[in-house]
Amino acid sequence: MDCKCSSNAWKWQVAFSLLLCSWGWVSGQLRYSVAEESDPGTVVGNIAQDLGLNLANINTRRLSLGSEGSSKYLTIDQKHGALIIQEKIDRESLCGSSSSCLLHSEIVAENPLELFSLEIEILDINDNYPIFSVSDQVIKITELLTSPGVRFPLPTAKDLDVGKNGVRHYSLNQNPYFSLSEKYRNDGILIAELVLEKNLDREEKSEHTLILSAIDGGEPPRSGSTQINIIVLDINDYAPVFDQTRYKVGLMENVPLRTVVIKLNATDLDEGANSEILYLFDDHTVDSAKEIFDLNGNTGEIIIKGAIDYEIAKSYELFVKAVDKGSPTLEGRCVVQVEVQDVNDNIPEIVFTSKNNEVPESAPVGTVVGFITVRDKDSGKNGEVKLEISPDLPFKCQPMSNRYTLVTSGQLDRETIFQYTVTLIASDLGSPSLSSQATVIISISDVNDNPPKFLHSAYNAFISENNEPGRLLCTVSAGDPDEGDNAKLIYSLAESHIDGSPVSSFVYINSDTGNIYAQRSFDYEQFQVLQITARVEDSGSPKLFSNVSVFIFIQDTNDNYPSILYPENSGEISAEETIPRSASAGYLVSKVSAVDLDSGHNAWLTYRLVQSGSPALFHISEHTGEVRTVRGLQETDNTEHRLVISISDHGEPSLSSTVTLIVNIMEHIAQESPKSHDFLAHSKSAPNMTLYLIISLVAISLVSLVTFVILLVRCLKKNNDSSCGSCFPNKSLPGSYMDQYKPTLYLNTDGTLKYMEVRMAPSEPQVSCYPPCFPATANIPDSTLTQFQNTPQIAEPKSISDSWFNAINQGLRGNILVV
Repeated sequence: MDCKCSSNAWKWQVAFSLLLCSWGWVSGQLRYSVAEESDPGTVVGNIAQDLGLNLANINTRRLSLGSEGSSKYLTIDQKHGALIIQEKIDRESLCGSSSSCLLHSEIVAENPLELFSLEIEILDINDNYPIFSVSDQVIKITELLTSPGVRFPLPTAKDLDVGKNGVRHYSLNQNPYFSLSEKYRNDGILIAELVLEKNLDREEKSEHTLILSAIDGGEPPRSGSTQINIIVLDINDYAPVFDQTRYKVGLMENVPLRTVVIKLNATDLDEGANSEILYLFDDHTVDSAKEIFDLNGNTGEIIIKGAIDYEIAKSYELFVKAVDKGSPTLEGRCVVQVEVQDVNDNIPEIVFTSKNNEVPESAPVGTVVGFITVRDKDSGKNGEVKLEISPDLPFKCQPMSNRYTLVTSGQLDRETIFQYTVTLIASDLGSPSLSSQATVIISISDVNDNPPKFLHSAYNAFISENNEPGRLLCTVSAGDPDEGDNAKLIYSLAESHIDGSPVSSFVYINSDTGNIYAQRSFDYEQFQVLQITARVEDSGSPKLFSNVSVFIFIQDTNDNYPSILYPENSGEISAEETIPRSASAGYLVSKVSAVDLDSGHNAWLTYRLVQSGSPALFHISEHTGEVRTVRGLQETDNTEHRLVISISDHGEPSLSSTVTLIVNIMEHIAQESPKSHDFLAHSKSAPNMTLYLIISLVAISLVSLVTFVILLVRCLKKNNDSSCGSCFPNKSLPGSYMDQYKPTLYLNTDGTLKYMEVRMAPSEPQVSCYPPCFPATANIPDSTLTQFQNTPQIAEPKSISDSWFNAINQGLRGNILVV
C-alpha cells in the first residue's frame, strides 16, 4: 500500500514541513528544514506537537532518535518534545555540492512502541566564495584566421554552496575585442565562454589581459576572479575536427579497470606538425569524472581507471578537446556522454530498529517487537527484496509500505524459554539473486505470573516450654520461578489471634529468611499446639502470595510442683484428722489428694511418708495417697501423731510438695455419734437420714455430670481451634467409661457414713493429654481446679450433727480426683 504525501510549508531560517503517512504501526513521516550553520539550541520543530502528543504524554512516550548519525547534530528536548540542534551542521561537508541535502533519521516512541521516519533538509546559506581552479589562464588565438564569433571555454568557478547561493553570473571587464557568453551544463553548473567580437591583429596588439569574475546569488553576493591572458598567434590554417560533436556510450557498472570505453578520432587537414593531434579533457569536465576516466592523449582512447558504481553516479559527461601542434595551435571539441547501467552487485541490507529488545512474557499476539528496514542500492528487480524469518518461532514479519514490522505470533513464557534468536534473511530478485541475513536476539522479560510456593505443604516445630524469647522455632522456605523483583520473596505472618491476642505477640518471622522466632516464653499448661499461618509474597506488581500452616508443638517440662487439693491449704501449718482408738489395722485415717499441672511423667505423682513419730503405726499408699493404720491402736500409743507427707512427681528433676497431717486419737470418738442421735431425738422432727443421703448422692452425681459435660464441650471447642485436639479421641466414649463416674460409699461398722469417693477419671487413662483441658494459672487455689474441688459441696443440714457432716465433707474433699 502506497502513501502519497506532500509538504509545501517552508521557512528560510528555521522551517519545517511535515509529511504524514499512516499504515500499520508507523504513524507517519516527519520532514523539517533547517539552515546550515544554525547555532546550537536552535529549534528545528516541535515533534511532540506534530505527533499530537500533549505535555503529559511526552515523558511517558520517551521520544528518541534512532540514528546515531543524526543524534550527533540533533537531540530531542524531553521536556517539550522539541527537535533541537546540538552541533552546527556544515552542509558542504555533509552533502558536498549535491543540490539536495537530506539528513535521514528515525524517531522511536515508547509505550506503545512506534517508529516515525524523519527527514531533515539542510538548507544552504551563502557562506562560501566562488573559487577558480587557476589564478590565470592563457588562451592563444591565431590572428586573422580566427573569425569573430569563435568561442573559447573559460575556467569554471566552483562554489560549495548550491542553489541560488551558487555561481549565478560571470562578468568580464570591458574591451572591444571580446564578450562573454554564459550557459548551463547538463548538471546545472553555469559555465562561461569567451566570444571573439572582431579579428585580432598580432602586429597591432599581441597580448590582451582580461579579468573574469564569478558572482553567486547570495544575499549579499560573494565573488571570485581569475586573469585571462590572450596571446595572439600567427596563422595555423585548419583546426582538428571530431567525427561527432557528441558521443553517447552505455557502460555496465563494475567493469574491469583499464577497459576502453571509446576511442575518439579527430582529423586535421594540415600537414606536418600542424596535423599532429593531442587529446585532452577540457576545463568543463568535472574532477569526479577525471578520477574515473583517463584519456590517452595520443590515441584518443578513454580508459576506465576507477571503479564505476551505478549507485554513486548514473552518468558522466566528458568534454574532450583535440589540439594540433601547429603554431599557433588549433583545437576541436566534442562531448562524450557515458550512461552507467545497473548490475546486481549490492546485497540487501537489513536494519533492525527497536528501543529495547525485551518483550514481556505477557505480551499479547501481535505485539510490536521492532521495525525491520531492508535496503538494496540496486534498482529495478535488482533492488526488490523479499524478507524471510526463521521458522518455528513465536514471531513473524508483517510487510509495510517500505519496511517490515516484527510482531509476536504466539504466547510467550519466560520460564520455558527466556531468549529467542531470530534470523532474518533478505533476498533480492536479481539474477543471480543476492541475499544477506541478520540475527536479532530477543529476550523475554519476566512478568509476575507465578505465585511463590512453599517447599512443604505444612511445617512442624517443636519447642520445650519456658523457652527464652527469640529462640528459633523453624524456617519456612518458598521458591518462585520468576526473576528479579518478581522472585524477591517477603515472609510474613497472616493476621490472626490466639486466645484473644494477636499472633505477632507469640512469634516473629524474619521477612527475608523465613526464620520463625518465639516472641515470648511458652507455657505448656496454657497452650500445647499453636497453629499459625505463614505467608510469602513476591515483590512484583501485582503481588502474588501463598500461605502455609505452621504447627508449633509445646513440649512439657517439669515446671509445676504438685498442688495439694486435700487437706485443703487454708494457710495453716498443718491439718488435723481424728480417729478412734478402737480403729483396727487398715483403718482409713485420711486421703491426701494432689494434682500436677504438667503432663506425662511430669504429672505422675507418688506419695510417701517422710516423717512420722510412729512409723510402724501409719502407712500411706504410694499411688492413691490413702493414709491407713498399719495395726490396731493400743493404749500405749500417743494421742497425737505428726505425719509429714511428701508428694513427688516423676519429672527430671523431680519436684515435690509436702503437707503436715496431725492425727488425734480419741478414746470416745464413737460416743460422739450418739450425741448426734440424741440431738436428733430431741429435735421436733427427726430427719430422714436416707433422704439426706440420697439428696447428697444425686447432687454430687449431677455436679459430676455437669462438670464432665463442660470439660467435654471445652475440649471439643478447642479441638476446632487446634488447641486441645489431643484431649479426647474422636470416637464416642464407651458406656463403661461413664459408669466409673458413679459415686462409691464407704460405711463404718456402726452403719454411719465413713467417706464417699467420687472419681472423675477412669481407672485406666484413655488419652495421654490432660492439661490442655484446663487453663494454666499461676496460683493453683485460684484456678479452675479449685473450682472443681469446691463445686461438689452440699449445704450443711442443720439437723445433722457437726461430726457427721464433717465426715461427709472430708470424705468428699479427700476423694474427688480431678484429672
